[in-house]
Amino acid sequence: MKKILKASLTMLPILYMILIWTLSSHPDSAVVELKDDKVDNILKESLHLIEFAILYMLFAAALAAHGKLTRSFSLYAALAACLYGITDEIHQSFVPSRSSSLIDVLKDIIGVTAAYFHVRYHYFKRNRGFLTIIERVTNK
Repeated sequence: MKKILKASLTMLPILYMILIWTLSSHPDSAVVELKDDKVDNILKESLHLIEFAILYMLFAAALAAHGKLTRSFSLYAALAACLYGITDEIHQSFVPSRSSSLIDVLKDIIGVTAAYFHVRYHYFKRNRGFLTIIERVTNK
């Protein structure tokens, strides 16, 4: 059971990156389009903050599952998530009906940074939270 959990947690960031790439390859209205254009735009713009924070957290969970979540690796995971955000924005600039901007990159980085500092505080300083649980369950 532990091996399956570790393997699943290891694969999740990769699968999530594939999902981000796939969704970025289609028009932003391909999955959901709300009737109110203003709400639709606000919702989709705010997702930049969330989607790359999730990617960082998945990297952190994979590292925790293998007992490798250290301050250094946490920073590397945050940098990898930020770089993937930049890569995704470059990718979107080549997709018809998609846009790419430095503001979007900034939102991606802000989301990752918020998640990174959340992990720094809850995991490294307080030794609490879901990453601690993942580490304990998979490494006993």
